[in-house]
Amino acid sequence: MNLQLLLSPIRDFLHCPTPEAWIAQARKPENLPLLLTDHLICELKAAQTAMFLIRKYVADKEGAHTLLAWLRPYEHFAFSGGPEPDFLALHKGLSKKLMPKTQGEWQQNLIDSMVLLIKEELHHFWQVREIMVARGIPYVKMTASRYAKGLLSETRTHEPLMLVDKLICGAYIEARSCERFAVLAPLLDTELSHFYFSLLRSEARHYQDYLNLAQQVAGGNIQDRVCFFGEVEAGLIQRHDDTFRFHSGIPAVG
Repeated sequence: MNLQLLLSPIRDFLHCPTPEAWIAQARKPENLPLLLTDHLICELKAAQTAMFLIRKYVADKEGAHTLLAWLRPYEHFAFSGGPEPDFLALHKGLSKKLMPKTQGEWQQNLIDSMVLLIKEELHHFWQVREIMVARGIPYVKMTASRYAKGLLSETRTHEPLMLVDKLICGAYIEARSCERFAVLAPLLDTELSHFYFSLLRSEARHYQDYLNLAQQVAGGNIQDRVCFFGEVEAGLIQRHDDTFRFHSGIPAVG
């Protein structure tokens, strides 16, 4: 994998790099259980976001129920204290063939790219969970950072502009995830380093898929909104955060 070739567009897209103060906290061994747990939840929330977009904008009733069924065991485990299911068996049941075909180009592209994203994010969820189990790290529910909520609070309130903005937000979330995986990988032990490097290609593609969809839905130039959300995202990353999480800003002192 040519990391420079892969990461250069990501770093150009983001308006700031991850602050050194965040990296200093992330490399502390005592923070690894927190980061892995939050990473686990981030993968599930990414799948939920993709599911929401398909259900709201393109899926028929049967397809919507199928999507809900895909995610329900993961959500039950992560958010409701339910039993740990066989995540590998669940993953084998995911198929794009179960989704409807549509007449619109961007609608079909949304289904194709978001179903693939759901499959990959849930696979990553299972991989993180396996790592946690192998290392004796218990799953403990935790509060989310303000990052995603802060981005989405700036979306416009009427369609299709709201959808365009949500897709741009998705692009920034995936791009930041990719950038942070690349930052973390060299700081971790060999197993975790290989794992985080293995995620880079899919995360980079997810960011581009979101951006391409935003362009297709808008049917025109979206650069002003891309720049706007780039500034919002950078502001969230560069401000101090009382809560240390995978997508948090500069850790508060004291």
